Amino acid sequence: MKRNKFIALAIAAGSAPAFLFSENKRTFTGPDNGFKIPAGEGRLHGHIKLKGVNANILDLKISGDDTDGGMAIFEQTSISQGKGTPLHVHHFQNEVFYVIEGKYFFKVGDDEFHLSDGDSIFLPRKVPHAWTQVSERGKMTVTFQPAGKMENFFVTVAALDYEPTKEEMARIFEDNEMSVVGPPLTF
Repeated sequence: MKRNKFIALAIAAGSAPAFLFSENKRTFTGPDNGFKIPAGEGRLHGHIKLKGVNANILDLKISGDDTDGGMAIFEQTSISQGKGTPLHVHHFQNEVFYVIEGKYFFKVGDDEFHLSDGDSIFLPRKVPHAWTQVSERGKMTVTFQPAGKMENFFVTVAALDYEPTKEEMARIFEDNEMSVVGPPLTF
C-alpha cells in the first residue's frame, strides 16, 4: 500500500512542473495594429451625448474591445456648468481624470479637490466619489481601468429619447457595475 501512495505522489509531483510553467494561452481579440483617433472624433458611436446627470459629450478614444477589457479612454467636452455626477462607487474600475481645460470640483471619499487645466486626479475603485463642472465649459480625458461596462453605460444613457428620473439613472448605474450612494455635488 505504501508503494502505491509513493507512485501516485511521484506522478502528481512530476506533472506539477508542466502545469506551473505552461504558458498562458489567452487569446487577444483587439486590433493587430495601432490606430489614430482624430481630434474632435470618437473611435466608435460618434459623439455620445449624455442625459440624466449632465448633457456633456463623450468621444470614445480607446474602447474596452481594443484592450481586451484592460481600459477605456473617453474625451469629455463639458457643457453643463454646475452639473456632474451623483456620489457613486465603481465596484471594479479605477478612474483617472486629466483636465485639458476648465475647472472642476471633485469629492473622493472624505477629500475635496479643485482641478483646473493640466491637473489629474485618481479615483480608486470602491471609494465613493463625484464631480461637478465649475467653469462654463471644459474638457477632460477620463480613463477607466479595467474598462468594465463603462462604454455600455454611456451608450445606454445617450440612447434614451427622454430625460431619465433619478431612480432610472440609479438602475442604469447598477446595471453597469456602479452604485449611486448620494446626491450630486454643489459648489
